[in-house]
This record gives sequence, C-alpha cells and structure tokens, in this order.
Amino acid sequence: MVWFKRGIPSIKTTDKRDTPEGLWSKCDECGAALHKKQLEDHLYTCPECGHHFRISPDLYFSFLFDDGAWDEFDGQLRAADPLEFVDTKKYPDRVCDTMKKSGKSEACRNATGTMGGSAAVISAMDFGFIGGSMGSVVGEKISRAADKSVELNAPLVVISQSGGARMMEGAFSLMQMAKTSARLTRLGERGIPFISLMTDPTMGGISASFAMLGDLNISEPKALIGFAGPRVIRDTIKRDLPEGFQRAEFLQEHGFVDTIVHRKDLRTQLIKLMKHLG
Repeated sequence: MVWFKRGIPSIKTTDKRDTPEGLWSKCDECGAALHKKQLEDHLYTCPECGHHFRISPDLYFSFLFDDGAWDEFDGQLRAADPLEFVDTKKYPDRVCDTMKKSGKSEACRNATGTMGGSAAVISAMDFGFIGGSMGSVVGEKISRAADKSVELNAPLVVISQSGGARMMEGAFSLMQMAKTSARLTRLGERGIPFISLMTDPTMGGISASFAMLGDLNISEPKALIGFAGPRVIRDTIKRDLPEGFQRAEFLQEHGFVDTIVHRKDLRTQLIKLMKHLG
C-alpha cells in the first residue's frame, strides 16, 4: 500500500512537462505569476482564470482516493521493441532515456483504493512519458485495470492524457484500441460503472477508443479532445474551424462530452456519479 499525507505530495522540479517548475510559474492562459504553494492549494489550477496544468497519475491518485491512500498494481510492465524501430535513436534507448530523465516507467499507472468508502480502480495516463502515447504496455495496463474492476466489482475511472498511439510500435499500438475497447465491454455486461475522464490533451487513437466509451464521458475545462489536431484538419479541409473547436466546451455543446468538472470538484463529483451509476 502506498500512503500519502492528506493533500498533494511533493513534486520533482525535473518533471517539466506535467508539473510547474521551481517556486514560481506563469499561467499559460492568463499569464499570472503563481507561487508553487498557490498551485498546490488549488490542485495545480490557476486561481485567477481556472487554467488546468497537466499533472501526473500520482497526483490524481493522491486527491481522488480516500485519505490519499492507494495501492499500485502492474507497475512492473515494460515496453518491448517488436519492430526494432529506429528514428533518431533506437526505441529501447528512447524508453530508457525517458525513464531516467522522468523517473517514470510508462505512460500509464493503475491503482486501487477507496472513494467515498467504496472500492474503486483508477487507470491514469501520463503525458510526461513520450507524450502519453499508447503502446502495448499502456493498452495492457488499461485492459488489466478493467479486469481488476471486474475482480473487485468496483467502478473504473480512466484518466486520459495522451497525444495518441505510439508510432514506434506501429500496428501493435493500433491494436490496443480494439483490445481496450473489447475488455471494457465486460464491465458493461456486469453493470459495473466506467467513467472516462478526458484531460488536456486526449487525442488520436485514445479519443477513438476507450476515452469515448464511458458510461459517462467527463472532462476537465478546456481540454483538447479529438482525433487529428486542429492544424491538420484546417490544412486538409482548407477552411477555418469554429471557435473553440475540439475543446471540451465545444464537444459538450455537440453531445460528445456529458459534463465538464473543475479539478477542485472532481473527487466529490466522481463519488456522486459512482453512487448514482452503481
């Protein structure tokens, strides 16, 4: 069992992509200068404009589970190199370098704990590991999270934060879309709630598979959600896109997202939704 004190655990300043660096940070949305303590107190959201900074799985676990207590499982899984892929460097070298620099082992972590006194399973993706891309390990972890949910008869929450499929694994990566989607059907067959939380960004094969398959699809404010990026779409169709295109608010207006929840209200809302669905 991994235990944290109530609140937010300390953060390494080396985790540049998913947590603010140093004592002061600048809000990407409004430009406000924010002290680290302010960000911690507001769950890494801007107190001025509400902008949500990216955070890693252990932060989500720490404030979503009761008393910040959680037990990680399947953390030993590591990426293989089925295609012997090489771009600017060999794929295994890229994975090893990312692990050393970030202190992370993969782009997804699974944990069990209690929420509102009831058992729950959370699978959270991490943009800080190769852009949160989904390779075979990520697909396997999300599938095992669904299995754990069935085993415990507990609700499943998947927190998406990804640029899409991992190109270094080619078709093996794309196969994870079907694999995770098929595994999630077992929850539906047993009447076990599955809530999909989309954060910034949720793109590519992630949005085209499990991220949109929840009994409830919820999102953090202004999260970028879609398949291809806005620039690619604009260049393809040669037309200007609607204002706010592919943002959570636009998708909610058009029926793709059920509700948008501020991070400070996330735990309360998830517990309420789980009880309602359960």
